[in-house]
Amino acid sequence: MDTSKLVSIKEATSVQTLEASEDQKHQDICQQFGFIRRVKGDGNCFYRALCFTLVESLLYSEHTHPIERFREKLMRSQEVLLSAGFDEGAFEGLLNAFNRVLDRLETDACEETLLDLFNDQDTSDCMVQYLRLLTSAHLQCRADFFQNFVEAPNFKVYCTQEVEAMSMECDHVEILALSEELDVSLCIISMEGSDGHLTYHTIPEGSQPFLYLLYKTSHYDILYKHRDHWK
Repeated sequence: MDTSKLVSIKEATSVQTLEASEDQKHQDICQQFGFIRRVKGDGNCFYRALCFTLVESLLYSEHTHPIERFREKLMRSQEVLLSAGFDEGAFEGLLNAFNRVLDRLETDACEETLLDLFNDQDTSDCMVQYLRLLTSAHLQCRADFFQNFVEAPNFKVYCTQEVEAMSMECDHVEILALSEELDVSLCIISMEGSDGHLTYHTIPEGSQPFLYLLYKTSHYDILYKHRDHWK
């Protein structure tokens, strides 16, 4: 991947060969997924990967007015942030930047434009930061549940320091919270472990995923099944 890029172009997994490894895990990835898109490893890779593939899916959705429907969901998410105690001034500019991306894609819905937007550092980071705040807000609004899975003496401090702060790697609890808040289903394919087999984590559990992320060594990239690599 070009290290200057936050999000790469799509590459065929058979060509990319995932570091030219011949082990079974890499072979399984190539058999199940036709394309991979690399995301820069800057501590924000999960949020940026999820954001990119979610917005990308809107461009090729069969639903009516998918971008407008997603925009409405984003606008409603302000209420979650306010309920969690965030000041509107803390997220208004971030949300406006997110909406400008959607505005641009409504008039120019192509992959090149999407990549340009996500590789603009300021624009891309605004979207990532908004998702981080939204994740924190969801966690705090459901603190009675989520604090049971976080080893921290102060749950709000955890959200501030570990979730809202840029470049902080996320954990399973944040992934679950954001998937719930955005009402998206995803599958994380993990290459960790020494048993020679991939591990599949569907979030929320039991749902039918439509977004796929590859996890390896604390890093996330985007995967595309052979049948749904968009266009």
